[in-house]
Amino acid sequence: MTGRERILALLRREPTDRVPISTYEFSVFGTWGWPKDEPSYQPLMAEITEKTDAFALWGAYTPASPNDVPTESETWQEGEFTVTRTTVHTPKGPLYTTSKFTPNVKTTWTVEHFCKDEEDAERYLSIPFHPMPVDASEFPKLDAEVGDRGIVLCDTGDAIGYVAPLFEFGEFTIMAMTRPELIRALCDQAHARIMHNLRGMLEAGCGPFYRIWGPEYCTPPYLPPGAFKEFVVPYVTEMIELIHSYGCWARIHSHGHTRRVLDMIVETGADAIDPIEPPPDGDIPMGEVKQRYGDRLILFGNMELKYLETETPADIDARVKVMMDEAKAGGGYVLMPTAGPLNIPLAPRTADNYRAFIAAGLKYGVY
Repeated sequence: MTGRERILALLRREPTDRVPISTYEFSVFGTWGWPKDEPSYQPLMAEITEKTDAFALWGAYTPASPNDVPTESETWQEGEFTVTRTTVHTPKGPLYTTSKFTPNVKTTWTVEHFCKDEEDAERYLSIPFHPMPVDASEFPKLDAEVGDRGIVLCDTGDAIGYVAPLFEFGEFTIMAMTRPELIRALCDQAHARIMHNLRGMLEAGCGPFYRIWGPEYCTPPYLPPGAFKEFVVPYVTEMIELIHSYGCWARIHSHGHTRRVLDMIVETGADAIDPIEPPPDGDIPMGEVKQRYGDRLILFGNMELKYLETETPADIDARVKVMMDEAKAGGGYVLMPTAGPLNIPLAPRTADNYRAFIAAGLKYGVY
């Protein structure tokens, strides 16, 4: 089977020749493709492209963020960091956010959040929403580039995925418990933008698979399951109902402790879940997830990135075998790391372990 045939059969719950293998964001394809011009990544990326099944992350972002009001940014250097401070002029007054970036690590740190208090949240709520056409013109180009190697994985946040980062995370958890009506108002605002964007993607023929990120902000121990019920379930359920109405599938992305919210994830109508972190990073073993939910959820993941960064190829081979023993039977499993490497250059140990991960997947994943 080609990668595309294998993935589509997986989504239809049809037999496949082997367990699909994904390296998640670590791909030459998609919005989240890893450093394509970084020499230390090139040999491994070539092997990933040849031997794994591509889920190329991409999204047409008409954002749930302040694009409808005057905005200005200034950027400067602080040592190795590029610092950017953005000012948003809302109808109720200005909001500020500051971020830092270094070229040696593929991530961005927010060091000042838009909402420091309730007054800032009210300012954010005053931002008007003027729907704009959704630009999905890049989708067919990426789909053609991926070809038979896999599919494009359409990517979107849910309401809480956009609302929680407006605050410093500790402040968000306090606000969710003490001012839930304010968080709901922010979620309602974000959800309107998200649904407009999602509908535009679907109407443009983007699919057949969608990843929804954000629910992990409302998982224990950060917040009790009731918060997940309030701030995730109704919004994600509506998103998935829309996705299903276009004949597409939806995957929930949620790191960390998911045991106490898995029933609610199923309740949303989700077709799949990732990355199913093993204990102690997660709180439920893969085998138990498979036993309890394997007939309703396609399972992605279970290989922690830290293992790929710190262990030996023999360790990785053994871990993959256990994952296959726990989740391979009956289909509905994709072998996948929980994240992709962030460091530049790529560490040789990490590269060797990714090769062991792929080789073990090909060895133990055959049906």
